[in-house]
Amino acid sequence: MNHEIEKAIGANIRVLREKAKMTQDELSAKMQVNGCDVTRSALAKIEVGQRHLYPDEIIVIKKILKVSYDDILNI
Repeated sequence: MNHEIEKAIGANIRVLREKAKMTQDELSAKMQVNGCDVTRSALAKIEVGQRHLYPDEIIVIKKILKVSYDDILNI
């Protein structure tokens, strides 16, 4: 995946998480409960575009944050 796209999507996730008034720890814990083994550190890397985001993680983030795919993938 293009690094600039990963950074943009990561930034979207950070904004959406903050709008939901959720910390990285809280989101990563909820992701783990939903079957995605994502630590707070991994989530921090996703948010700055340093770690790839997998399709199952996008699906879980969408569900937890109650947002659309467009909200996450809008670049």
